[in-house]
Amino acid sequence: MFFAVSKVGWYLVQPLVVILLLLGAGLLFWFLRMPRTGGTLLTVGCLALFVISVTPLGILMMSILENRFPRPNLPARVTGIVVLGGSFDTKIARTRNLPELNEAADRITTALSLARRFPEARVLFTGGSAAMLEEDIAETDLARQMFPDLGLDPSRLELEDQARNTEENARYSRALARPAPGETWLLVTSAYHMPRSVGCFRQAGFEVLPYPTDYQTPGGAAAYSPSTATIRNVEKVHFAIREYLGLAAYWLTGKTDALFPAPAAAAEEIR
Repeated sequence: MFFAVSKVGWYLVQPLVVILLLLGAGLLFWFLRMPRTGGTLLTVGCLALFVISVTPLGILMMSILENRFPRPNLPARVTGIVVLGGSFDTKIARTRNLPELNEAADRITTALSLARRFPEARVLFTGGSAAMLEEDIAETDLARQMFPDLGLDPSRLELEDQARNTEENARYSRALARPAPGETWLLVTSAYHMPRSVGCFRQAGFEVLPYPTDYQTPGGAAAYSPSTATIRNVEKVHFAIREYLGLAAYWLTGKTDALFPAPAAAAEEIR
């Protein structure tokens, strides 16, 4: 139920859909000879589109998420590396019969780099099919082909193909990994997605060392400069809002241990 509601709900509240609804409603009221209401809605819609297109709003919103978990100093030994799905374009892969990476490809390249650095570590990739209205392939089907093609020994690769969202990634990964006390497991996912992911893994009882990748924003003062490609600014707002809504929904339904999970030391201080 949660999976279906989250999919439909996000489609209706994503920024461009909301703006289009505002503009459409404004035009409707205008033609119904209610110019004040129509003009207000059209103004709000146009102003919102301007703000998300040409300002650094999305970059600033996303940088808060990406800066939550800095990259850690790695230990001498790592037991395993958990790689969250989301880096494959399954629709292209299914229709063209070849594995295709999307903008989150760093999840794969970072995992492979870590696997070479820690040759004894297990590599656990988690990601099933998140499609709701059509048949699709699981990301694990593509990972099974791509990881060995890029040099990983197939015997090291463990695949979890049932998870459809981050909470299931955590729960099913723990069941497959069966982590023991004293083991070190790295968690690899996009930096903006790391707070929600860590919250889910903690709630599932799977202690991980967060290793963020796939950064979407620049560091320092550069975060205050919008992209000259306006669609990039819109994209940042889109993904940032989705993640903040996801954090709230997951916390309210008990899927994470905190509204905005923090690194372990900071979390202890808050308590």
